[in-house]
Amino acid sequence: MNTEIKEYLSRLGKRFLDFIYYVGGIGLLGIRTVFWLFVPPLKRQQVFSQMTKIGLNSLFIVFLCSLFTGIVLVFQSAYQLQKLGAERFVAHLVALSMCRELGPVFTALVLAGRAGASISAELGTMRVTEQIDALETMATNPIKYLVVPRFLALVVMLPLLTIYANFIGIFGGYIVAIRKLGLTSTIYINSTFEALALKDIFSGLFKSLVFGVIICCVSCYQGLNAEGGAEGVGKATTLAVVISFILIIAADCLFTAFFYFV
Repeated sequence: MNTEIKEYLSRLGKRFLDFIYYVGGIGLLGIRTVFWLFVPPLKRQQVFSQMTKIGLNSLFIVFLCSLFTGIVLVFQSAYQLQKLGAERFVAHLVALSMCRELGPVFTALVLAGRAGASISAELGTMRVTEQIDALETMATNPIKYLVVPRFLALVVMLPLLTIYANFIGIFGGYIVAIRKLGLTSTIYINSTFEALALKDIFSGLFKSLVFGVIICCVSCYQGLNAEGGAEGVGKATTLAVVISFILIIAADCLFTAFFYFV
């Protein structure tokens, strides 16, 4: 019995140390990325290329997710609001939900699944094929060359995509509200502007900025530390997406509670 307890405690301690090592590794990567961000020169062409891959190529999927989210929000909320004769407040609900929560979170999850997986797989492949070792041999810092452009692309494009998602979600709600609930365009638009405050918009954009940092740090860390050939790359990619999802939801919970009291 004592041996089993010792083995259990040993495994538990190892997992705890692995967790601390993992969190420390991601934090250190983030600090080094910010440091190299301010060290010239900055490869603008690489940054713009990553912005295109991460941002512009994600427009369609963000459009679909946001449009359907706005439509579903109106249908679900109208079911209850019609009982109270308060259909006009459906615009309030859609605008606040999209700008404060659903827009930033859904957009971040989409990019974590699409761009985050791509980043992890790309860097992981470079690691197992020793391309990153070749960069270091040529005195090229991998973080400066590989991580910084992706970091800039994510922290710039994710807030922009969030604004885009907010508009599309509100538009999706507008379509249903006009067609099915009998609201006029004037009532819906006025109710939307009436519900939103600058705090609602900027809190969502701040969240999206943090989500971009999370996706970049987790995905790049997993890719740079991949090992074991193709199987290791696949495992690193899966872990990057799963951990990004968990951290995005956890960070959203934390900042929602914070902005509630501010």
